Amino acid sequence: MIWDSSIAEFMKKGGVFMYPILLCSIVGLSIFLQKMWALRANRIISDQFLTDLYGFLSRGKIAEATVISRTNGSSVARIALAAIENSNKLKEELKEEIEVAGRKEAQEIGRYIEGLGAISNVSTLLGLLGTISGMIKIFQVISQQTIVNPPSLAAGISEALYTTAFGLLVAIPAYIAYKYTLGKADNLVSEMEEEGRRIMEEVLLIKDGKEKTMDMAR
Repeated sequence: MIWDSSIAEFMKKGGVFMYPILLCSIVGLSIFLQKMWALRANRIISDQFLTDLYGFLSRGKIAEATVISRTNGSSVARIALAAIENSNKLKEELKEEIEVAGRKEAQEIGRYIEGLGAISNVSTLLGLLGTISGMIKIFQVISQQTIVNPPSLAAGISEALYTTAFGLLVAIPAYIAYKYTLGKADNLVSEMEEEGRRIMEEVLLIKDGKEKTMDMAR
Protein backbone atom coordinates (compact mmCIF):
# COMPACT_ATOMS: atom_id res chain seq x y z
CA MET A 1 0.00 0.00 0.00
CA ILE A 2 2.83 2.38 0.81
CA TRP A 3 4.43 1.62 -2.54
CA ASP A 4 1.11 2.14 -4.38
CA SER A 5 0.61 5.40 -2.54
CA SER A 6 4.11 6.55 -3.44
CA ILE A 7 3.54 5.82 -7.15
CA ALA A 8 0.21 7.65 -7.12
CA GLU A 9 1.80 10.63 -5.38
CA PHE A 10 4.69 10.60 -7.84
CA MET A 11 2.32 10.64 -10.81
CA LYS A 12 0.15 13.35 -9.24
CA LYS A 13 3.08 15.67 -8.54
CA GLY A 14 4.37 15.26 -12.09
CA GLY A 15 1.16 16.46 -13.65
CA VAL A 16 -0.68 15.40 -16.79
CA PHE A 17 2.45 14.70 -18.86
CA MET A 18 3.40 11.82 -16.59
CA TYR A 19 0.70 9.64 -18.14
CA PRO A 20 1.89 9.73 -21.77
CA ILE A 21 5.42 9.08 -20.49
CA LEU A 22 4.08 6.09 -18.56
CA LEU A 23 2.39 4.88 -21.75
CA CYS A 24 5.72 5.22 -23.60
CA SER A 25 7.40 3.05 -20.96
CA ILE A 26 4.76 0.31 -21.34
CA VAL A 27 4.94 0.33 -25.14
CA GLY A 28 8.74 0.41 -25.10
CA LEU A 29 8.96 -2.54 -22.73
CA SER A 30 6.47 -4.48 -24.85
CA ILE A 31 8.48 -3.87 -28.02
CA PHE A 32 11.74 -4.84 -26.34
CA LEU A 33 10.37 -8.10 -24.97
CA GLN A 34 8.77 -8.95 -28.32
CA LYS A 35 12.04 -8.33 -30.18
CA MET A 36 14.04 -10.38 -27.71
CA TRP A 37 11.68 -13.27 -28.39
CA ALA A 38 11.73 -12.72 -32.16
CA LEU A 39 15.51 -12.30 -32.39
CA ARG A 40 16.39 -15.61 -30.85
CA ALA A 41 19.23 -17.13 -32.91
CA ASN A 42 17.40 -20.40 -33.62
CA ARG A 43 14.38 -18.48 -34.87
CA ILE A 44 16.51 -16.65 -37.45
CA ILE A 45 19.40 -19.00 -38.20
CA SER A 46 18.95 -22.57 -37.00
CA ASP A 47 22.31 -24.36 -36.78
CA GLN A 48 20.66 -27.77 -36.85
CA PHE A 49 18.68 -26.83 -39.95
CA LEU A 50 21.79 -25.61 -41.76
CA THR A 51 23.69 -28.80 -40.87
CA ASP A 52 20.87 -30.94 -42.28
CA LEU A 53 20.39 -28.69 -45.31
CA TYR A 54 24.04 -28.67 -46.37
CA GLY A 55 24.17 -32.41 -45.79
CA PHE A 56 21.31 -32.98 -48.23
CA LEU A 57 22.59 -30.45 -50.78
CA SER A 58 26.09 -31.91 -50.77
CA ARG A 59 24.56 -35.28 -51.71
CA GLY A 60 22.27 -33.75 -54.30
CA LYS A 61 19.10 -34.60 -52.36
CA ILE A 62 16.97 -31.66 -53.44
CA ALA A 63 13.66 -33.23 -52.40
CA GLU A 64 14.82 -33.74 -48.82
CA ALA A 65 16.31 -30.23 -48.69
CA THR A 66 12.99 -28.83 -49.91
CA VAL A 67 11.03 -30.69 -47.25
CA ILE A 68 13.12 -29.48 -44.31
CA SER A 69 13.12 -25.91 -45.71
CA ARG A 70 9.33 -25.92 -45.81
CA THR A 71 8.89 -27.42 -42.36
CA ASN A 72 11.49 -25.32 -40.55
CA GLY A 73 10.24 -21.97 -39.27
CA SER A 74 13.52 -20.04 -39.30
CA SER A 75 14.26 -17.08 -41.57
CA VAL A 76 17.20 -18.79 -43.24
CA ALA A 77 14.95 -21.77 -44.09
CA ARG A 78 12.66 -19.50 -46.10
CA ILE A 79 15.67 -18.14 -47.97
CA ALA A 80 16.86 -21.68 -48.65
CA LEU A 81 13.41 -22.59 -49.97
CA ALA A 82 13.48 -19.61 -52.34
CA ALA A 83 16.90 -20.75 -53.61
CA ILE A 84 15.80 -24.35 -54.14
CA GLU A 85 12.50 -23.48 -55.80
CA ASN A 86 14.29 -21.16 -58.26
CA SER A 87 17.30 -23.40 -58.86
CA ASN A 88 16.37 -23.83 -62.52
CA LYS A 89 16.89 -20.11 -63.20
CA LEU A 90 20.07 -18.41 -64.40
CA LYS A 91 22.62 -17.39 -61.76
CA GLU A 92 21.69 -13.69 -61.80
CA GLU A 93 17.98 -14.48 -61.61
CA LEU A 94 18.59 -16.95 -58.78
CA LYS A 95 20.65 -14.35 -56.95
CA GLU A 96 17.84 -11.82 -57.32
CA GLU A 97 15.25 -14.27 -55.93
CA ILE A 98 17.47 -14.98 -52.91
CA GLU A 99 18.04 -11.26 -52.34
CA VAL A 100 14.29 -10.59 -52.50
CA ALA A 101 13.66 -13.33 -49.91
CA GLY A 102 16.52 -11.97 -47.80
CA ARG A 103 15.19 -8.42 -47.86
CA LYS A 104 11.77 -9.65 -46.80
CA GLU A 105 13.26 -11.50 -43.84
CA ALA A 106 15.49 -8.53 -42.94
CA GLN A 107 12.43 -6.25 -42.85
CA GLU A 108 10.69 -8.69 -40.54
CA ILE A 109 13.74 -8.86 -38.28
CA GLY A 110 13.99 -5.08 -38.07
CA ARG A 111 10.27 -4.46 -37.55
CA TYR A 112 9.37 -2.22 -34.58
CA ILE A 113 13.00 -1.62 -33.59
CA GLU A 114 12.83 2.01 -34.72
CA GLY A 115 9.88 2.34 -32.39
CA LEU A 116 12.24 2.03 -29.43
CA GLY A 117 14.30 4.94 -30.75
CA ALA A 118 11.14 6.98 -31.25
CA ILE A 119 9.96 6.22 -27.71
CA SER A 120 13.31 7.38 -26.34
CA ASN A 121 12.99 10.70 -28.17
CA VAL A 122 9.30 11.18 -27.38
CA SER A 123 9.82 10.46 -23.67
CA THR A 124 12.57 13.06 -23.52
CA LEU A 125 10.41 15.64 -25.29
CA LEU A 126 7.43 14.92 -23.06
CA GLY A 127 9.65 15.42 -20.04
CA LEU A 128 10.80 18.73 -21.50
CA LEU A 129 7.21 19.72 -22.20
CA GLY A 130 6.33 18.94 -18.59
CA THR A 131 9.25 21.08 -17.46
CA ILE A 132 8.01 24.00 -19.55
CA SER A 133 4.48 23.51 -18.24
CA GLY A 134 5.80 23.57 -14.68
CA MET A 135 7.82 26.72 -15.34
CA ILE A 136 4.75 28.43 -16.80
CA LYS A 137 2.83 27.66 -13.59
CA ILE A 138 5.67 29.06 -11.51
CA PHE A 139 5.74 32.32 -13.45
CA GLN A 140 1.96 32.59 -13.29
CA VAL A 141 2.15 32.43 -9.49
CA ILE A 142 4.95 34.99 -9.42
CA SER A 143 2.99 37.36 -11.66
CA GLN A 144 -0.08 37.13 -9.44
CA GLN A 145 1.64 37.65 -6.08
CA THR A 146 3.37 40.78 -4.90
CA ILE A 147 5.22 38.79 -2.29
CA VAL A 148 5.78 35.25 -3.45
CA ASN A 149 4.87 32.51 -1.01
CA PRO A 150 7.30 29.60 -1.62
CA PRO A 151 4.71 26.85 -0.97
CA SER A 152 2.57 28.28 -3.77
CA LEU A 153 5.38 27.49 -6.20
CA ALA A 154 5.54 23.85 -5.16
CA ALA A 155 3.10 22.55 -7.79
CA GLY A 156 5.01 24.10 -10.68
CA ILE A 157 8.39 23.03 -9.33
CA SER A 158 7.16 19.47 -8.78
CA GLU A 159 5.78 19.24 -12.31
CA ALA A 160 8.97 20.60 -13.82
CA LEU A 161 11.28 18.26 -11.91
CA TYR A 162 9.17 15.10 -11.83
CA THR A 163 8.33 15.07 -15.54
CA THR A 164 11.97 15.70 -16.46
CA ALA A 165 13.15 12.89 -14.21
CA PHE A 166 10.45 10.46 -15.37
CA GLY A 167 11.02 11.32 -19.03
CA LEU A 168 14.73 10.56 -18.72
CA LEU A 169 14.02 7.47 -16.64
CA VAL A 170 12.06 6.07 -19.58
CA ALA A 171 14.16 7.54 -22.40
CA ILE A 172 17.58 6.23 -21.30
CA PRO A 173 16.64 2.52 -21.01
CA ALA A 174 14.60 2.82 -24.23
CA TYR A 175 17.64 4.16 -26.08
CA ILE A 176 19.89 1.42 -24.68
CA ALA A 177 17.29 -1.20 -25.69
CA TYR A 178 17.08 0.38 -29.16
CA LYS A 179 20.85 0.23 -29.74
CA TYR A 180 21.07 -3.31 -28.37
CA THR A 181 18.24 -4.72 -30.48
CA LEU A 182 19.42 -2.83 -33.57
CA GLY A 183 22.94 -4.25 -33.20
CA LYS A 184 21.60 -7.75 -32.62
CA ALA A 185 19.32 -7.51 -35.65
CA ASP A 186 22.15 -6.20 -37.88
CA ASN A 187 24.41 -9.07 -36.85
CA LEU A 188 21.72 -11.64 -37.56
CA VAL A 189 20.97 -10.09 -40.97
CA SER A 190 24.68 -10.18 -41.87
CA GLU A 191 24.90 -13.86 -40.90
CA MET A 192 21.73 -14.58 -42.83
CA GLU A 193 23.12 -12.90 -45.95
CA GLU A 194 26.29 -14.97 -45.69
CA GLU A 195 24.29 -18.18 -45.39
CA GLY A 196 22.17 -17.11 -48.35
CA ARG A 197 25.29 -16.79 -50.51
CA ARG A 198 26.52 -20.19 -49.39
CA ILE A 199 23.16 -21.81 -50.11
CA MET A 200 23.17 -20.26 -53.59
CA GLU A 201 26.62 -21.69 -54.27
CA GLU A 202 25.49 -25.17 -53.17
CA VAL A 203 22.40 -24.98 -55.37
CA LEU A 204 24.48 -23.83 -58.36
CA LEU A 205 26.89 -26.72 -57.86
CA ILE A 206 24.01 -29.18 -58.01
CA LYS A 207 22.66 -27.46 -61.12
CA ASP A 208 26.07 -27.52 -62.84
CA GLY A 209 26.45 -31.19 -61.96
CA LYS A 210 23.09 -32.04 -63.54
CA GLU A 211 23.93 -30.07 -66.68
CA LYS A 212 27.27 -31.88 -67.05
CA THR A 213 25.54 -35.25 -66.60
CA MET A 214 23.02 -34.36 -69.31
CA ASP A 215 25.81 -33.23 -71.67
CA MET A 216 27.66 -36.50 -71.15
CA ALA A 217 24.47 -38.48 -71.81
CA ARG A 218 24.13 -36.78 -75.15
